[in-house]
Amino acid sequence: MKNNKKVIIFSVLGLFLTFLWINNTSLFTAKATEYNFLAHRGLAQTYNIADVKWDTNTAEIIHEPEHSYLENTISSMQAAYDYGAKIVELDVQLTKDNQLAVFHDYDLSMRTNGTGSFSDWNMADLKKLDIGYGYTADNGQTYPFRNQGIGLMPELSEVLAAFPDRKLLIHVNHGDLATGQVLWTYLENMPPERLNQITIYGDENALKYLREQNSDIRVLSLKRLKQALLKYELLGWTGYIPEEIKNMELHIPLKYAKYLWGWPNKFVARMDTVNTQVVIVQGNGQWSEGFDTVDSLQQIPNGYAGYIWTNRIDKVTQS
Repeated sequence: MKNNKKVIIFSVLGLFLTFLWINNTSLFTAKATEYNFLAHRGLAQTYNIADVKWDTNTAEIIHEPEHSYLENTISSMQAAYDYGAKIVELDVQLTKDNQLAVFHDYDLSMRTNGTGSFSDWNMADLKKLDIGYGYTADNGQTYPFRNQGIGLMPELSEVLAAFPDRKLLIHVNHGDLATGQVLWTYLENMPPERLNQITIYGDENALKYLREQNSDIRVLSLKRLKQALLKYELLGWTGYIPEEIKNMELHIPLKYAKYLWGWPNKFVARMDTVNTQVVIVQGNGQWSEGFDTVDSLQQIPNGYAGYIWTNRIDKVTQS
């Protein structure tokens, strides 16, 4: 009798483990021939991530420039697409006259010849600033982009007009509910197929408002990411996809991604069925660390079909 019980227990356990493996292995999922790149701020000047803290002015610590592009400009975005990026990330700031300027830093003095916050400036006056003013690679001895960035700060409508059929990741940077409300005025009349090319991430209040206007908008916030992945870890082994993970973009450090059920190919395939994009990043995901060299791409799992975050699209697409 005891032996029969053991046989039943081990048989049930064996069946469960077999189900678990078959349901989450990528062995039977079609492998992609290539992955896609997401270019952070277009083609931008880079810096040593190890030197970055929450209040670091990254324009003051750039590497010796290897190209002439400045982040968050139309030309840098066009260059990124030309090099093969499928998505370009950009940052938006709410101006005094309720427009959305495309720029990263909240304090204008960190990168431009202006001072104060965007709430103090109208868009027309922001256009007169030199966005290349503060860049230096040698502790202020030289400023290689000074006087070269005048008039280059775009307004969001200019970006949308310049790239009407391209995927964009819009960062509501230092944003709040008011920023989300203004952003909705740019999105509300988009046809569904165009809106599906847009992803919004950043401040939770802005995202909550946008989702209330349209539940299909693809969004990402740290809070949503944690909630979605936690629920997936609890239930995803069954093949169930929680509601929280639908219509999202997931930014996942590669070193943690291997713990996700179905990683890599089956996981990405599951996310595709619920309009969720998967992006893998380097490091711990805190400082926009990307795959920025050809050698770094050796870490990408075979057959991975999602997106790769990069700060140097010009380097990683060169073989």
